Amino acid sequence: MNRTQTSMLVAGFVVVGIFRHEACNAQAVPDHAAASPVSSGGPHDFDFEFGDWQVHHHTKRDGRWIDFEGTSSTRVLIDGSAHVEENKFLRPAGVSYGIAMRAYDPKTRLWAIWWVDGRDPHGALDPPMKGQFVDGVGTFYSDSVVNGKTTRTRFIWSHITASSARWEQALSSDLGKTWDTNWVMQFTRSLQSAKWCRSCGAGELALRRP
Repeated sequence: MNRTQTSMLVAGFVVVGIFRHEACNAQAVPDHAAASPVSSGGPHDFDFEFGDWQVHHHTKRDGRWIDFEGTSSTRVLIDGSAHVEENKFLRPAGVSYGIAMRAYDPKTRLWAIWWVDGRDPHGALDPPMKGQFVDGVGTFYSDSVVNGKTTRTRFIWSHITASSARWEQALSSDLGKTWDTNWVMQFTRSLQSAKWCRSCGAGELALRRP
């Protein structure tokens, strides 16, 4: 092999390497997700959720539990301390959509979460859910007035692994003395998302964020 052929071969490997590196970077999720995360209560608390998920919904309506499927996709915004989660709900009554928007405040070390319902996109936003993660469990609260009565809402994120997570919502009419759980979402990372960086030979789901 002459020098020209060798140079062309090396150049080809460099191009392929750059392409594979960029393809992985464009779609990767943080390697925080490669193990059960124990959050420090900071701007990377929700890194585990970046990517695409299949979601099983278990909801209670008028005292009766209903199950249906859905999908969820979360992408990062700003410097990682904010993101948007898009949800598709395959309800028995039809398909609907919703968007959760989250932002972290380093001054208070708290997250705020707002919700936009696709069935009423111009409706007034409820007060944001606020809270933080402690030892890998995120708990968030908000008070709102429903039919003239104060209702407290609680979100809990738990059972977080590289490929699964659990979210639940509960309501309280006595300012948190008792709770009535009315919605549970079981997240399972989608097959496509789980395969994102296998072609890079990393052996993990993700690329570490700074």
